[in-house]
Amino acid sequence: MTIRTRFAPSPTGLLHVGNARAALFNFLYARHHGGQFLLRIEDTDRERSTQHAVDVLLDGLKWMGLTPDEEPVFQSTRQQRHTEVAQDLLERGLAYRCYCTPEELTAMREKAMAEKRPPRYDGTWRDRDPSEAPEGVPFAVRLKAPRDGETIIKDLVQGDVRVANAEMDDLIILRSDGTPTYLHAVVCDDHDMGITHVMRGDDHLTNTFRQAMIYRAMGWDLPHFAHLPLIHGPDGAKLSKRHGAASVVDFREEGYLPEALCNYLLRLGWGHGDAEILSREDQIRLFDLDGVGRSPSRMDYAKLSHFNSVWMRQADDARLTDDVIERLKNREGVVVNDATHSRILALMPGLKERAKTLVELTENAAFAGYTLPLSFTPKAEKLLGEDGQSVLKGIRASLAALPDFTPEAVDGALRAYAEANALKLGSVAQPLRAAMTGSTTSPGIDLTLAALGQDEVLARIDSAIS
Repeated sequence: MTIRTRFAPSPTGLLHVGNARAALFNFLYARHHGGQFLLRIEDTDRERSTQHAVDVLLDGLKWMGLTPDEEPVFQSTRQQRHTEVAQDLLERGLAYRCYCTPEELTAMREKAMAEKRPPRYDGTWRDRDPSEAPEGVPFAVRLKAPRDGETIIKDLVQGDVRVANAEMDDLIILRSDGTPTYLHAVVCDDHDMGITHVMRGDDHLTNTFRQAMIYRAMGWDLPHFAHLPLIHGPDGAKLSKRHGAASVVDFREEGYLPEALCNYLLRLGWGHGDAEILSREDQIRLFDLDGVGRSPSRMDYAKLSHFNSVWMRQADDARLTDDVIERLKNREGVVVNDATHSRILALMPGLKERAKTLVELTENAAFAGYTLPLSFTPKAEKLLGEDGQSVLKGIRASLAALPDFTPEAVDGALRAYAEANALKLGSVAQPLRAAMTGSTTSPGIDLTLAALGQDEVLARIDSAIS
C-alpha cells in the first residue's frame, strides 16, 4: 500500500500556524514512509473563498517547502460527484429526503433543550412514506445513522475513541439547495483521491464519527485517522493575534526563516529524544506518529526566536543579504544599490551572529545604505563629544593614507593610532562606530570600515565632524 496523506485547507483566511503544522506532519509522514503528499483546496464556500486566499495558501506552503506530489484538487469542481454519491445512498434506502422547514427545525431544537435533551434532529422524515412528501417543497438529503451499538475510531494518536450511535443524529449530506455539505464532500474526495491517512486537528474528532457513517454506508474502507492536539497561546488560551504572530504570513513578515518555523512546529507536540535542531532530511528520517503527544501544545515565541537565530547563523550569506535588501527597499534615508548590497554581503558573517530575526538583521544592516548626514542615537551622540571628535580628526589622516583598505590594514592603522596617542583601542573604535552607523553596535570595526570602503568612511567621518 502506498501511503497517501493530504492537507485540505479552506481558502477563507490566512494559513494559521495550527494548519501549517498539520500540513507539515502530513508531508513528513508521507515522505518518511515513501508515500505521497496531496493538496485539496476546500473552496465550496464560494462567497468567502477567493483567488487571493488560494494564492496566499499556495505561497505559504511553497515558502515552507511543502510541495504536493500532484496538482491541487479543488473541491468546488467535484460537486457532481458528491451529488452522485448522495443519490446512490438515496436509491439504496440508506438516506432519505427531509422536508422539515427551518422553523420546524428551530422548534425541534428548542423543545429538546427545554426537555434537557441534546438538540438533535428527531428523525421526522426518516421512515415516512415518500407519498407523504409535500409537492414543490425543497428537501435536504439525510443519511440514516445507525441507532444501535457504537462507533469506534482507532486513532493513531488518541488511541481507540468510542461514541454510542444513539448519540448521533441523521447527518445532512445534501442541503435543500442541492449543494453537498462539508462532511459529505470530504469523505467523497478522500475516498476518490485514495487517501490512506487523515491527519488533522483533534477539533475534527466529532466530525470523524459522523464521516465514518458515510464510509460504512458506501462500503468504503476508512482511512487511518490521526487527530493532532491543538496549539494554544502561551497562556493556555486559544492561539490568536493577541499572542503574537499566528499565521505563516505573520511569521514571514516578522523575519522568521521557513526552516526555523518548520523545525519549531515539528517540535511543538512531537519529540525524538533530545534532538531539537533538525534539518529537513533529519525530519523526514525521524518523523513518525508515535512521537506525537496527546496534550495541547503552547506557543513559546522565545524558543522560536532561538531556533531562528540558530538557523540564521547557518544560512547562506547571499540569501540573507537578498532578503535584507528587499526589506530595505523604499525605506527613507537608505539607498539600495549595488554598493549597499556589496557592503551588507561583506558584513553578513558578523551581522547574522547578532540577530534573532530578519527584521533585527535588517535594522542592524541598514547603516550600510544610509545617506548623509546620519541620524544618531543618544548614546552615539555622546560618543561624538569633544573626545570623540578629536579621535575622528586624528584617525582620518591615517585612514586616508592607506593604499589598501582591507580589514587587516584598517586594524593596523587603528592600533597604531591608539598606541601613539596612549588610547585603548575601544576609545578609537567606538567614536568611529558611531560615525559610521549612527549607533553603538556593528560587526568588528575593521570589517565595518573595510566593507563601507575608503571614500564612504572618510565622507562619514567628515559629516560627523561637521
